[in-house]
Amino acid sequence: MFIVLLLALLCVPLLELYVIIRVAGGMGTGSTILLLIAVSVIGAWMVRRSGLGVLNQIRVRLDRGELPTNELVDGLLILVAGALMLTPGFITDAVGLLLLFFPTRLVVRSLLVRHFAKKINLHGWTAAPGGPGGPGGFGFGYTSGGGRRRPSRPDIRDVDDVREVRESREPDQDQERD
Repeated sequence: MFIVLLLALLCVPLLELYVIIRVAGGMGTGSTILLLIAVSVIGAWMVRRSGLGVLNQIRVRLDRGELPTNELVDGLLILVAGALMLTPGFITDAVGLLLLFFPTRLVVRSLLVRHFAKKINLHGWTAAPGGPGGPGGFGFGYTSGGGRRRPSRPDIRDVDDVREVRESREPDQDQERD
């Protein structure tokens, strides 16, 4: 992973410079600079618009009591698109613009969810698309076989249940004190 990141940090700027020089050779230096600025301004406007739309979707899902998992991944992808749009160059701008378009973002989101769903396995609990996170969402579930045993009692109790447990234990504690 480190080698891939190192190669990307070395190769991407060199490729960007090569493309900028080639475009400047065909269009002229001034036109190339204006085009880079125009693409960055349009990209910033698109990032703002897409980001506000995703924030609104997150708010709607939270108001319904649902986990906004897909929307959070979309927000992350829009953030990455914004960072790419701020990086000067035509290649990073093109990748950033692709991430801003919903159909492309949908494909990247599904690939990311599948990739990380395979990686998540905590003590027998796994995460997978289509789980309790909602329709087409991303949720957690218990897997049989491997990992720790599922507890016989629920891990999470309602507040009323806790009060009942405490009330039922109080007489036992009073008997022990006598």
